[in-house]
Amino acid sequence: MARKVLNRKQLREEAETAERAQKAKKTTSSKQQAAGKEAASKPKRKSRAKAVAEVRLKAFWVVFNQSLKRVALFEYAQRAQAEKKAEELTQSSKSPHFVQLVKEVIQEQ
Repeated sequence: MARKVLNRKQLREEAETAERAQKAKKTTSSKQQAAGKEAASKPKRKSRAKAVAEVRLKAFWVVFNQSLKRVALFEYAQRAQAEKKAEELTQSSKSPHFVQLVKEVIQEQ
């Protein structure tokens, strides 16, 4: 039996037109959906960030013993007195004492 000869150019044109029609449907439907979503969606609310309280710190020289307990507290400008006190305490007791800078929060009234 003889076969029917197919016109490939004509078949290709039909397939391309069908693809274009499907793409056109998808773009129009997606545009409509996007327009519907934009109208339906609520505007986003701005987050309410807590106001950060300004914390002020003050520096002190603190004399500590070997078990990290505060022995004496000196103003920042009195470093020499703090080191002298640490030396005296080290000489008088068996445990060593040292000076360290500590920053503490200032309580505002």
